[in-house]
Amino acid sequence: QVQLVESGGGAVQPGGSLRLSCAVSGFTLDYYAIGWFRQGPGKERELVAASDSGGRIYYTDSVKGRFTISRDNAKNTAYLQMNSLKPEDTAVYYCAGRSRGGMGLSLLEYDSWGQGTQVTVSS
Repeated sequence: QVQLVESGGGAVQPGGSLRLSCAVSGFTLDYYAIGWFRQGPGKERELVAASDSGGRIYYTDSVKGRFTISRDNAKNTAYLQMNSLKPEDTAVYYCAGRSRGGMGLSLLEYDSWGQGTQVTVSS
């Protein structure tokens, strides 16, 4: 059974940092693409960052230079390091897995999802 479990969310002041983790089970992370999505209040779910099995990485423009996606295949865990957080980064963050080859850039291209973790950036 495929399972993704996010952790590491919380409340932080603007300019602060958080590291989200996504522990996966039921599949080997080596062969999967991982995407980090977020959904802010009243907004659609959007892709923040993605990493495929070949080492390619994608970031949406608003997080470039602030967020870093990484993975530890030995631990079957993916990460999203978030620095210089802004109030507009407030959202529920989800990790998602894609079993097919290549990197997915839309929700429909991912077939497994975590339950989400809340990130709140506020002074």
